[in-house]
Amino acid sequence: MRAAPAPDTVRPTLPLSVAGVCLRPFRTEDAPNLARHANDQGIWRNLRDRFPHPYALDDAERYIAFVGSTEGRQDLHLCVEIDGEAAGSISVLFKDDIDRRAAEIGYFIGRTYWGRGIATAAVRALSAHALAHFDLCRLYATVFDYNPASGRVLEKAGYVFEARLRRSITKDGQTVDGLLYALVV
Repeated sequence: MRAAPAPDTVRPTLPLSVAGVCLRPFRTEDAPNLARHANDQGIWRNLRDRFPHPYALDDAERYIAFVGSTEGRQDLHLCVEIDGEAAGSISVLFKDDIDRRAAEIGYFIGRTYWGRGIATAAVRALSAHALAHFDLCRLYATVFDYNPASGRVLEKAGYVFEARLRRSITKDGQTVDGLLYALVV
């Protein structure tokens, strides 16, 4: 079992290389903007099934309450703040047992902000933070094969394509390949 990390490593504020954008802990008042950006079928289609669609205000409120409670957990869940508004989320989920030096990264940005380099900057910043503050040697993400934009985000952030996991993901009644990317140090 790992020792509990320092609070500022689990809930940091990280500036990004994109003007007006930072990663920071979620606040209760973020719920309306988070719900507005997350309530998009195009976002839902590229995330795990536990991410609801439609995404309502109470979904955002529950998520913010969950990530605000760090008791017994060290996973990182940060708000992607763009021009003062919650417009996405990025997380690092730590593994255990024989995978204890690995963690999975996941993210979404509201459609309004796609194509501006924000996701890449967020992945770079949180990856660097996680590798510097935790006993990790591997960060990874699995991308739906129909979402090449997410693969490009990871590659631009320094991740390397490792494998095509054939027919490994089922979403919305469709089973597709997962594309595994990793950043190894």
